[in-house]
Amino acid sequence: MTTKALCIGINDYPGTGNDLSGCVNDANDWASELKGRGFTVSILLDAMATRAAMVAAIGGIIQGAVKGDTLILTYSGHGTWVPDRNGDEPDGRDEALCPYDLSTKGALLDDDIHALFSRRVAGVRIVLISDSCHSGSVTRGLDEELDPGMPKIRFMPPEAWMPKDQLPPAQLRTVAPRAGFTRAGGDLLLAGCQDTEYSWDTSFNGRPNGAFTFYALKALRDAKPPATYEAWFNKIRAYLPSTRLPQSPQIFGTKSARRFKVFA
Repeated sequence: MTTKALCIGINDYPGTGNDLSGCVNDANDWASELKGRGFTVSILLDAMATRAAMVAAIGGIIQGAVKGDTLILTYSGHGTWVPDRNGDEPDGRDEALCPYDLSTKGALLDDDIHALFSRRVAGVRIVLISDSCHSGSVTRGLDEELDPGMPKIRFMPPEAWMPKDQLPPAQLRTVAPRAGFTRAGGDLLLAGCQDTEYSWDTSFNGRPNGAFTFYALKALRDAKPPATYEAWFNKIRAYLPSTRLPQSPQIFGTKSARRFKVFA
């Protein structure tokens, strides 16, 4: 059995005026955790994470994987959306990840990710962890580690990167942004929030991080091994949502997939 991971973190979004601060730390933190668990890890940070590089890297870890292998993909950065062109989205929008060169090369759609994941052979396990996008409100959890003056949303509005002549109609842009990626095609998706919310870029004890990544790793280290994804997720929900971080992490996958051992 082979275990491979790809960790992507993008703070810098040239031409958009929407830079972030915690995504590179997120990617490095996920990579450190996964390396400690025996994974072979590739990392794409900022200018390395162009759209072409992301497609190549995702395809690269899937290519050659055989039955019994486990592949982990983590993404920290902005999420966005574009008008749906193939009629598979009830809200008329395709959700997407934002590469470094978003303003010139465009977004990586959930349809694109699904196509890449569909190349895997039977028996290859894929877990996608997305700390990006979204908006909502609820009160719960602990905030004492959260630095003042934070957080910032990880959602890239279309008007920040699309040419004006390509912007979707105004009525479509007034609909609440979605987390998306339920069609990504892996066994499991762990998302930073539900599809009517935002994920937040913030700072803890003077160090920038995504709220979901920070608490997901904290919950994982506190979990009793060998933890299942479902048990891990339940521990994450003890931290989020909170008063200042109104995001509700989500888990998508079959009952059997939720009972997989974490990163096994």
